Amino acid sequence: MAPICIKTVLISESVDPRCRAILEENGIRVTEKQSMKKEELIAEIKDYDGLVVRSATKVTADVINAADNLKIIGRAGTGVDNVDVDAATNKGVIVMNTPSGNTISAAELTCALLMSLSRNVPQAVMSMKQGNWDRKKFMGAELYGKVLGIVGLGRIGKEVATRMQAFGMRTIGYDPITPPEVSASWGVEQMSLEQLWPQCDYITVHTPLMPSTVGLLNDETFAKCKKGVKVVNCARGGIIDEEALLRALESGQCGGAGLDVFIEEPPKNRSLVNHPNVISCPHLGASTTEAQARCGEDIALQIVDMVNGKNLVGAVRSGDFMKSCGGYLTSAVLVGLLKHESGCSANLINIQSLAKESGIAVNQSHCVSEEAGLCKVEVVADGHSYKASGSVQGGVPVLLELSGSVFRQPVSLTGNLLFLQASADPQLLPSVAGVLASEGVQIESFSAPADHTGDVWYCVGVSSLLQDLNVLKPLVKNVAQLSI
Repeated sequence: MAPICIKTVLISESVDPRCRAILEENGIRVTEKQSMKKEELIAEIKDYDGLVVRSATKVTADVINAADNLKIIGRAGTGVDNVDVDAATNKGVIVMNTPSGNTISAAELTCALLMSLSRNVPQAVMSMKQGNWDRKKFMGAELYGKVLGIVGLGRIGKEVATRMQAFGMRTIGYDPITPPEVSASWGVEQMSLEQLWPQCDYITVHTPLMPSTVGLLNDETFAKCKKGVKVVNCARGGIIDEEALLRALESGQCGGAGLDVFIEEPPKNRSLVNHPNVISCPHLGASTTEAQARCGEDIALQIVDMVNGKNLVGAVRSGDFMKSCGGYLTSAVLVGLLKHESGCSANLINIQSLAKESGIAVNQSHCVSEEAGLCKVEVVADGHSYKASGSVQGGVPVLLELSGSVFRQPVSLTGNLLFLQASADPQLLPSVAGVLASEGVQIESFSAPADHTGDVWYCVGVSSLLQDLNVLKPLVKNVAQLSI
């Protein structure tokens, strides 16, 4: 990707000192101001190119719209529900997280809660501190031979599975993205949620919070589970319907819950926290020295890589389509179409929403190509279709074909290029050269198609772009130019 200029970064929360050190080592000025109120952040953010946050800073649309220079929001952690990703996308601001920074810490806490639920460890500790010795009251159950259902088989779900398999648990799961053969390679049998619910002795959720996962465990799904099922949520508050969970605990349908997250944090309604069969923590999933060091270092390195034009890691998008190269190609094409529109500030981050506002319909498909890395694009406008195919050769993007005209040699997509559509004529090149010379433009290269049948496309490398393309209209059917 092209380098992005980041000169100043504001860190609004406590992050590992390595974050600041790495940024400053790479010439980025860093300011740390913690515990700012919304109004203070709005007043402060206008002076910065980048913002680094954890989970407490609420980066709302008001904050983003006040940040005229902002190019990146870095979340030192996984979840980005404290950032208005849609507002950032519309303004062309990259939202970036550290997807693997707290994986191990969150997985280990999940396992700790599963074990605590099976043996009533926290309740027994509190009883002992009160001077009691109740061995019978805290009768537990082995994890060995039990079924663990894992909803969400990403990084954390995988780590939980491998650890709990060491206790002899059978691990089953559901994930709409991870292929079943992949999860099977680390011992998780995938199935539908309808098949999963009735089989589980324990259920743990590891999904992002989005409309499709809000209230994933509710009255209806609890009714489909084994009586006494135990559940764990170290992901995001709201994935388990808290009112439905309380009803299931009261009825005995749910035998216990381990909760590290809540819809409201800290929770004002203490019904779940105070329930005798609930083990709760104050959102400790990433609260380890190692996770915080990893997240702080990762977000700094990701920002530096972006500034240097290297990999774009951890970018979070509205719709999340930039995670695939096909989505990236689509965005790049749309930027080319719209970047010269009046009042249109198009880039790879906001282009999909701008295209939608402009009424552009996008269809994207994938197929097997005989040539590795071949990309094809078709643009239909005003009833006319324009097709192009190209690839990258030696690190340089090249054009191979334009609307049926296959070039003898790949056309390097660099510099000033003039595209002409005309019928084959020996006098075309001399005539075009004469017109260009009269306009003070020199020909630097000329690419012709292999087949000269009918109207074909030519590409001319020129010293500068023409002020007026109409001067070529008497010689050609269509003409276009661009500078790369």
